[in-house]
Formats: sequence, structure tokens, C-alpha cells
Amino acid sequence: MTAEEMWKKSGISGTYEAWSFTDAPDKLVSLVMQGIKTATCSAYDLYQINNEKLPQVGDYSVILNSNDEAMCIIRTTKVYVTDFDQVSEEHAYKEGEGDRSLKYWRIVHEDFLRSELTPVNIPFSNKTKAVCEEFEVVYR
Repeated sequence: MTAEEMWKKSGISGTYEAWSFTDAPDKLVSLVMQGIKTATCSAYDLYQINNEKLPQVGDYSVILNSNDEAMCIIRTTKVYVTDFDQVSEEHAYKEGEGDRSLKYWRIVHEDFLRSELTPVNIPFSNKTKAVCEEFEVVYR
């Protein structure tokens, strides 16, 4: 099913973005569908470079798998920007990956953020700004 088809079928009104998780999209959308993953993060600097608005509370997203098939619709419930080294244990747990610890989260997300920032010549540091987003599944 396409994002547009899922959106129409859901009966939700308003607008939405359709996207997949950059790293391991099938694994991560599976965690979302199971209710394990209820948060994500991205590099703040990329929003600035691309002149994109940050996610907002109430935003809807159709989450796609690696084949661009719509899997579910989420609604953003919380957004904040913080330094990488200030991301909380609670946020790491809500991301639902690995053993859900902050230690695991930092290892995986340092690699992820480096891979996102390197092509645009921005160095990673513990003070790199992360956009932390929490969400709930509103349609499967």
C-alpha cells in the first residue's frame, strides 16, 4: 500500500509526511509496529542546511519500509533539541533499539549522526545538536 492509500484509508484529516528510517528501515518500523520504538532522533544541523522545519507536536507521518510500502501512521507527541551528550536514558529507552540502554544508544547514534553529517562536512562532537522526537502509532 502506498502512503497516499494508507492516509486515505485511515480517515485522518490534515497533512502528513511519508518517510522511512534512514538506518535499518524494516527493523525499526517493525519495532514501531510492536509498540517498542516510540521515539527517534535526527541531526539538527541537517534541518538548518536543508532549510526544513523541525517536526512539530501533532504532525502525522506515514512510516514506510525499505520498499516504500506504508506500514503505519504516527503522530508526534513531543519534540526537543538537545546536545548529544544530554540525551536521557528515558529517550534512549523509548528509541527501543538494542538493549535500550543509554550506552548502546550513544554508540549506535554517534555512528549514525557521523554518517549523516560527514557528507555535509560537519564534524560530530558530544555537543552536536540532536532533534529528539516522541510519537504514538495512530493507524496500522
